[in-house]
Amino acid sequence: MPKPTASQQRADLVLALVLFLGGLLSAVLSSISGLYGDQQGSLAIALVYVAVLALPIAVRRRWPSTAAVVVSIAYFLAVTFRIPELYAGNIAMFIALYTVGAWEPNRRRAAIVRVAIIVGMFAWLFVVMFQEATQPVDASLEGAFSRAGAFSPFVAYQLLMIGVNALFFGGAYYFGDRSHQQMRERAALEERTAELEAEREVTAAQAVALDRVRIARELHDVVAHHVSLMGVQAGVARSLLDRDPEAAREGLTGIEGSARTSLHELRQLLETLRTPGADSSPDTAPTTHGLTSIRALVDEADAAGLATTFTVIGDPPFDPPPLVQINLYRIAQEALTNARRHAGPDATADVRLRFTPDAVELEVSNTGRRGSSTPGLGQLGMRERAAVSGGSIEIGPRTRGGYLVRVRVPLIAAEAVRV
Repeated sequence: MPKPTASQQRADLVLALVLFLGGLLSAVLSSISGLYGDQQGSLAIALVYVAVLALPIAVRRRWPSTAAVVVSIAYFLAVTFRIPELYAGNIAMFIALYTVGAWEPNRRRAAIVRVAIIVGMFAWLFVVMFQEATQPVDASLEGAFSRAGAFSPFVAYQLLMIGVNALFFGGAYYFGDRSHQQMRERAALEERTAELEAEREVTAAQAVALDRVRIARELHDVVAHHVSLMGVQAGVARSLLDRDPEAAREGLTGIEGSARTSLHELRQLLETLRTPGADSSPDTAPTTHGLTSIRALVDEADAAGLATTFTVIGDPPFDPPPLVQINLYRIAQEALTNARRHAGPDATADVRLRFTPDAVELEVSNTGRRGSSTPGLGQLGMRERAAVSGGSIEIGPRTRGGYLVRVRVPLIAAEAVRV
């Protein structure tokens, strides 16, 4: 249950002031009109009574049950001792009962206080009715109700009083509970809105982090592959520079081609990231690389001195989505780059692309050394790409020597990535 705000407490002070001023006017007019005749109380007591009514209303939201009890007792004493004021007391009673139902945080206490006040008021009403019914009637008194007949004017008046009081107290009870329920729903909605806002901020932060990881992975795959290839080509060219200048020149030409390809891919990535409204994820960036480009990777590796074979097994039931194709291409690229760096000069590599009725598999193996035992960013990137594609990956040394990278993407997962 929310606590009353500063503006709500100020509104209660204004309401109490209005009730006090209205009560003063009502008390003065009631006193002048002689509301209770000869038994009427003094105007000074009526002014004190009005102040007693206004003070609890000023703090009604902070202490609703206490305010209701004070107002009820004051109202009971005012009517019992014929204090010349009725309207401000009735208004204060309604507001106090309503406030208990709307603002009392302890719902058990709220029910007990309201039921006790209502039962007490009706018990008092029935006592007064009984007293009036048993008193002798002086027919000479002007305005006295006749009690003759089964449904006399006196009985009709008493039933009217019961109905008015039932509507009065019932309305205060119902509207108080209804207001409390609405405040709870509003508080729950505000809490849920705050949670959604916090969740949105977390999601946005996660999206930024994921984009950073994807960009880092893409840059690593592009730069590491081509820089590694240029390093191998530069080493070959340097070794052939003295004894075979023509072959060295061809090696330098290969370095130039690798540099142009690397710059082209980097420019393509940067243009995608800097285009307003474009998908900033490198995994879905426009690219010409796919499964058909794996053969070019094999040719590059073979030309760089790593004897590499390429085999396609089976026919795809459909073309995998671009995201799956670029991820498989990058995994093959990273696996061949690692083979050139770690397998050794006499190593060979074998790339196999296999299509089965329910999956597409990529297998890159080499016969060289196992390489570094500590997984690097390249292996992390391959695992992430396999996970993004909805597949699984196996990375590690083979029992018969060498190293193996095998990734499998079920066609159902690939189709889901497409959707």
